[in-house]
Amino acid sequence: MRGLLAVWRILCSVVHLLHGVLICAFVFPFVGPQQQARRVGWWSARMLRMLGVSLRVDGMPRGGATLVVANHISWLDILAINAACPVRFVSKADVRHWPLIGWLVAAAGTLFIERERKRDALRVVHQVAQALKQGHTVALFPEGTTTEGHALLPFHANLFQAAISTGTPVQPVVLRFSDADGPISAAAAYVGDMNLLESLWAIVTARQLSARVTWLLAEGTEHADRRALAEHMRRQIDGALNVKEWRSAAG
Repeated sequence: MRGLLAVWRILCSVVHLLHGVLICAFVFPFVGPQQQARRVGWWSARMLRMLGVSLRVDGMPRGGATLVVANHISWLDILAINAACPVRFVSKADVRHWPLIGWLVAAAGTLFIERERKRDALRVVHQVAQALKQGHTVALFPEGTTTEGHALLPFHANLFQAAISTGTPVQPVVLRFSDADGPISAAAAYVGDMNLLESLWAIVTARQLSARVTWLLAEGTEHADRRALAEHMRRQIDGALNVKEWRSAAG
């Protein structure tokens, strides 16, 4: 029975993915940024439901020109954050080459970075700074890769310079995934040698998979040092991940 449900979820998700392609191709060229953002939020929330993922949102996004930084567990992170508050993401360049999905996320305004090339960070810093100056909310994952959700990796500081240079506040976001098997879902994690199809199957076969997005308070960046700012944001997210009620639930 779970297998049939999983297949149904995949079929619904593929149809919704194609719907997203049509929206980007035939609607986005004729509407403004705010209308595009509303459609991205609607599409992302619906895709989560198609995949069988429920969503809980705590706190409030600042909105407007803000650099959002979050821990990174899965490609589901993008759907969860966009369902809560549509943003422009900074993503690894290889995502751009994913069939259909790469074109879709590019059409939604994603900025791509080649993490293997240190010089590319400077280019993306300028792009993020420009987007912030235009009043956009830009989100990035400073760990640079996904984890299983148990602990944070060190934060890369380079892209924080975009917020400092433009005097833009930074808002940390905490992402958690749980399911019927535990408060930290192994099904949600997109790690190691797992490919996209394997990850998709793990997600659609999970029981009661739930995403939780927690918006922490935004903080100013005036006169900040990017490395100190990155470490401060890491401590904020780490502290929220390890609050007493979450540790007791995880235990």
